[in-house]
Amino acid sequence: MNQPEAIDVAGGGAGIEVESHSIDYIPETERHARLGSQGPFWFLGNFHFFTISIGFVGPGMGLSAGWTTLAGALGIMFGTIFMAFHGSQGPEMGLPQMIQSRAQFGYRGVILALLATLFVFVGFNVVNVSLITDGLKHVFGLDATLAAVVAILAGALLSIYGHDLMHKAFKWALIVTLPLYALVTLALMFGVGHGPAAAAAPAPALGFNWIAFATQFAIGASYNISYAPYVSDYSRYLPKHTSRRKLITAVFLGASLSGAWMIGLGAWLAQQLKAEDALVALNQVGSSMLPGLGHVIVMVSVAGFLPIIALNTYSAMLTLLTGVDSIRKITPTRSARVLSIMAISAVVLVCVLAIKGNGIALLNTFLVLMLYFLVPWTAVNLVDYFFVRKGRYAIPHFFTPKGIYGAWQMRGIAAYVVGFVAMIPFFYVYDAEAQKEVFVGYVAHLLGGVDIAWLVGLIVAGGVYWLLSRSLDLRAEEKIIRSMKESDFAAIAQRANGEH
Repeated sequence: MNQPEAIDVAGGGAGIEVESHSIDYIPETERHARLGSQGPFWFLGNFHFFTISIGFVGPGMGLSAGWTTLAGALGIMFGTIFMAFHGSQGPEMGLPQMIQSRAQFGYRGVILALLATLFVFVGFNVVNVSLITDGLKHVFGLDATLAAVVAILAGALLSIYGHDLMHKAFKWALIVTLPLYALVTLALMFGVGHGPAAAAAPAPALGFNWIAFATQFAIGASYNISYAPYVSDYSRYLPKHTSRRKLITAVFLGASLSGAWMIGLGAWLAQQLKAEDALVALNQVGSSMLPGLGHVIVMVSVAGFLPIIALNTYSAMLTLLTGVDSIRKITPTRSARVLSIMAISAVVLVCVLAIKGNGIALLNTFLVLMLYFLVPWTAVNLVDYFFVRKGRYAIPHFFTPKGIYGAWQMRGIAAYVVGFVAMIPFFYVYDAEAQKEVFVGYVAHLLGGVDIAWLVGLIVAGGVYWLLSRSLDLRAEEKIIRSMKESDFAAIAQRANGEH
């Protein structure tokens, strides 16, 4: 197994090197990250025009900006609860999120959860790049294919360098975007940006309806629940005894505050400027304040968004390598990281070029589908971590199908499947571009289109897993855990992943 280069995430010491770790365990001697970086990192995770675009969904369904802001904020905070609690698993176990799921699904059975999360990571980047290409085409007239290639390559390069450079990129992206978005928010509050086209357009009849409110809430919740498979990937370099309470608080505040702000900004842009594209709207507000400022805001927004593309690519790489390793043992080398990142980037590019349609419509549909796939997994994972095993795991056994977690864990698999099936009658999938319902479950139809599938999935999947786990022999697991020492972990993980 490769040993990491000397890297200082805070900025001092050695220069940034290509990260050598991927799906392997991070020994305590190499935990160099700082708790103070987590809040700003996850604040920037939602502080961009993609989140602004989520605020367009409510007004697009007839919901006023005020109600959209409230629904989005409540949804964001609800989803961030799950995201933040997943974050505490990183320093305590020193592993990527999906490797940890082998405890609930088994060494090979985890492939079920990996397929769901890989769909999320790749799908997010398809929507991300689509929004970039749409915006740059409308503002600058740039060729969509060229913009897509440049954005995907930039994200791939950042993810190849890995954890430390990505943290630095997030830090600088926040520094340059924060004052500009604050300026746009203040300008909108004082009525700046209402151009002739917006003033001449008929005012939309926006108000309140439960379907739109529930949809906006669900999309806000799914947006941050979607970070659940990511968080541990970026907190696993923190010291093992990092305060769980402080880490959860930092992640929650960072992700929820920026998410609520951006969704609210998007809602008011949609209502007051009749905006349908976030970058176009930002350009309009900026140009109204100062000639040329709109173009600056757009370019900075796109540049500040590239670390988000890297975030998805990096976690997709970890997921892909975990899946391959679950089928056939691999050594997690730098070459494996680079090859998987390039393969994932190629798939994203092909999908972006092949899928035609409005970026906001893709966003709406994708976020709803993503929530359906992720909810049963997050319920199973969190119930196991906080209520069943209570954070006590034999970490070396994550790296072998012959350990205490086995190749297949039917408790987790059954809970996921039952939870997902239970959600189907509550599904409500709406195509915003075609303005028609794609799929409406029986119960969703009775509820008038209000989507509570996510709530059903959380309760059913989590409850089923807790009941099935009553038969686990936790005392036997605890004996094995106590017999292990910190110095044994890296060596066992190295042998499990194969020698050079």
